[in-house]
Amino acid sequence: MDSIAFECEDPRMAGVMEVALCWCDCSGERMRSFASSRPTVDGTHVVGLRDGVAAAVTAYARKQGLLTAADPDVGADRIGEGLTAVVSVKLDRPEFQGATRSVLGDSDVRDCVGQAVQDHLGRWLTEDPERAAAAIDRIVQRARRH
Repeated sequence: MDSIAFECEDPRMAGVMEVALCWCDCSGERMRSFASSRPTVDGTHVVGLRDGVAAAVTAYARKQGLLTAADPDVGADRIGEGLTAVVSVKLDRPEFQGATRSVLGDSDVRDCVGQAVQDHLGRWLTEDPERAAAAIDRIVQRARRH
């Protein structure tokens, strides 16, 4: 599957985000994250990425009839199987948690990244329905098994 990538500036988080993601037939999730060029192990940018992907996948799956009204939304914990993603935020004033500075704590970043991912991935899903169907069907089937 082709990669989905974008760069977006958002004044609400006083910075720029870069996101790239794709799904493949591999098992597990491969996620890399960075905040102001520092590698991170987790943080609000990662949560925002997962939230945005889950929202876009759920909306598209419902619109295409892949999820019924009785089916629960695809949660952020269910989108990772086969996902390879990189999220990098470059912030004017990053707020890290802990002494190791490996977890980003900026609360505005979660919403900004989540909305941007939902918008860009949602647009990609709509513009490329053949590839979208393959990726979304796999995610929905895995979510139903769990």
